[in-house]
Amino acid sequence: MWLFLPFVVLPIIEIALFIQVGGAIGVLPTIALVIGSAFLGVAVMRWQSTRAAMDLQRAMQEFRAPGRPMAHGALVMIGGMLLVVPGLFTSMLGLLLLIPPVRSLILRQMASRVQVSGMGLHYSQSGADFGTDYPAGFRPGRGGREDGVIDGEYSVQDDPPAPVREGLTDQSGTGGKPGNSGWTRH
Repeated sequence: MWLFLPFVVLPIIEIALFIQVGGAIGVLPTIALVIGSAFLGVAVMRWQSTRAAMDLQRAMQEFRAPGRPMAHGALVMIGGMLLVVPGLFTSMLGLLLLIPPVRSLILRQMASRVQVSGMGLHYSQSGADFGTDYPAGFRPGRGGREDGVIDGEYSVQDDPPAPVREGLTDQSGTGGKPGNSGWTRH
């Protein structure tokens, strides 16, 4: 139900704003606003793609966490996409996302709702347990074996009869053409 709500409410808001703004400033200026916001959105997305790469590279060179530049870049890209979408309400939301204090406020609100439950990184300075760090989710739990033994099952299968075995290779002892194993058509 909540998923369909924006698809119903957003067009109603956009239509109401088109009527109000079109009545106040006229039809042609309203259409010019929508087209101008689309061009601005495309320009913002092109500019942000290069800027985000540079900010990410700078953060990595300065040994800073790249999360903040990536999050700001993502919000600016979302703002650019909202500017491209035809409508006055979406354009207003896109313009708000271009303001750095608004982005910081949104990121603070999002960060306060995120809960980190654990990390999958293990680091040891001694070389004694080299190779025992497991990726996240793959660390053996209770009853897991860490002595290098892998439990498994096997069964002995007899070789196929000689006529079948001869047809499985590309090399034929009867003078046939190499590569004529019967698995592909030549």
